[in-house]
Amino acid sequence: MDNNCLFCRIVAGEIPATVVHETDTTLAFRDIDPKAAVHVLVIPKAHHADVVALAQDDPAGSAALLAACAAVAEGEGLRADGFRVLFNTGGYAGQEVFHVHAHVLGGEPLGPMLAIR
Repeated sequence: MDNNCLFCRIVAGEIPATVVHETDTTLAFRDIDPKAAVHVLVIPKAHHADVVALAQDDPAGSAALLAACAAVAEGEGLRADGFRVLFNTGGYAGQEVFHVHAHVLGGEPLGPMLAIR
């Protein structure tokens, strides 16, 4: 655990979150500033700075994270109409918390993936 990491502190129970799915290795909770009707963050409980670090350090953890994303999408009723799974990696991508996390977004039309430049 990184004591300075917001998501590590959520995993430790130090900061409350609205949990929607949990396994031995993953935790999924509602985003406090949702960008869609459904916006859930899915994280590994172990600290990895970003998706590249997770893939390199723990390939099985990567698979578990994606399985948790699928379970969240199913649990939130998103499969029929579609949903998006998004990883922001690094400053240019807008990563704000440097603990790998997937955004599961849906529940309404999401529009284009990127803004037109």
